[in-house]
Amino acid sequence: MRMLGIDYGEARVGIAITDALNITAQGLETIQRNGSDKVILRRLDEILATYEIETIVVGMPLNMNGTISERAKVTEEFIHKLKCKYNQLKIETVDERLTTVEAHKTMNFLEVNKNKKRDIVDTISAMYILETYLNKKDVG
Repeated sequence: MRMLGIDYGEARVGIAITDALNITAQGLETIQRNGSDKVILRRLDEILATYEIETIVVGMPLNMNGTISERAKVTEEFIHKLKCKYNQLKIETVDERLTTVEAHKTMNFLEVNKNKKRDIVDTISAMYILETYLNKKDVG
């Protein structure tokens, strides 16, 4: 059973997935929200039909001082939709502060073309979210 990582953004949503043994995280795709969660939920239905997922991990965009941001409130509403729709799955959150910064550092290191960065930054962020959860699980 795999885990799915989600970087829930205003315009785009990054999706990452673990391998079958839950050891590594790989980027899966970036979904254009088009102003609606329905697009995301429809695509998640397809992903869940393809892979055996037991846990969905969503990045929580807290402020740098750890307080709840406006974006975090919107993310909590999305998580509520996930919990209602996928109530048989475990839905977890992890602090996603600086994952986008790390994603940009990775892309710069790999010399990713600046025109392609926007299309993959959310997927890479979702990988970092999933890796954070996997590392937390290993420690805890």
